[in-house]
Amino acid sequence: MEQRTGQDVSPYRTFSRADWARLRHDTPMTLEPSEVTRLRSMHDRLDMNEIEEIYLPLSRLLSLYVRATQNLFRAQQGFLGTEDSKMPYIIGVGGSVAAGKSTTARVLEALLTRWPNVPKVDLITTDGFLFPNAVLDREGLMEKKGFPESYDLPALLLFLSDIKAGRRPVRAPVYSHLIYDVIPNQWVEIDRPDILIVEGLNVLQAGRLPKDGKAVPFVSDFFDFSVYIDADEDVLLSWYVSRFLTLRGTAFADPKSYFHRYARLTDKEAVEMATSIWNRINLVNLHENILPTRRRADLILKKGRSHQVDEVALRRL
Repeated sequence: MEQRTGQDVSPYRTFSRADWARLRHDTPMTLEPSEVTRLRSMHDRLDMNEIEEIYLPLSRLLSLYVRATQNLFRAQQGFLGTEDSKMPYIIGVGGSVAAGKSTTARVLEALLTRWPNVPKVDLITTDGFLFPNAVLDREGLMEKKGFPESYDLPALLLFLSDIKAGRRPVRAPVYSHLIYDVIPNQWVEIDRPDILIVEGLNVLQAGRLPKDGKAVPFVSDFFDFSVYIDADEDVLLSWYVSRFLTLRGTAFADPKSYFHRYARLTDKEAVEMATSIWNRINLVNLHENILPTRRRADLILKKGRSHQVDEVALRRL
């Protein structure tokens, strides 16, 4: 399963696809093919085989972690003699643009909801905590949208703090990919889930530590488990360009779309535009902010060009 040498000091156990798939054991398949079709993003090639070999073992592991955490929480209650509200288990899903974070988050939500000890699972993306475009324009940050400085970090940290404290309900702002902006006065309410999945580009970002020693919370401080979706840079670029070409004839074609101006581009022009955006913005964000957080994740899913996960790395306990 795992090849190690005497010099191997990696904090991760690395599994081939076949070895990881065997960890499913007798975990039942609870999703129908039609559900899998709805869960995947347009450029992903998620199929039942990927669910069975990658995500079912992961959902089994997470269900064990959740159960252990719930038992620990109850033990602490007994020790302290308290009756605190239940503490939600928070899972972070991070990685580059076009890596497939959204699909992974939706699949985990669907699978975990079906475990008997986890009746309520919610999912949010950190997109809703981006500053509105008007603010980004004013601050000269539109070209840095998706970078850590483009998020309302205090609002996101307050949201996660309220979730962990068991407050109900907690509201998160809503983001529209059509208009490429936060929707004013629109919210989604999260009401004390057993599990909350938080998906976003920079969810594992640590930031700079204070010199005075004062506590500074990071988003990842609230995570009980975190997943990083990994792929080589040339593969990510090819997926991004492919998605851009598809959107040109779908979402971009809507006159209300922020990117409607790209709908009439030729194939050549679209490839050039997508590559330019990738190199100017997404690749820089990947190098400076996202990739350095990869080894902070509890689990790394390494994808190949086919979109399938080829290797799984699980942090040692």
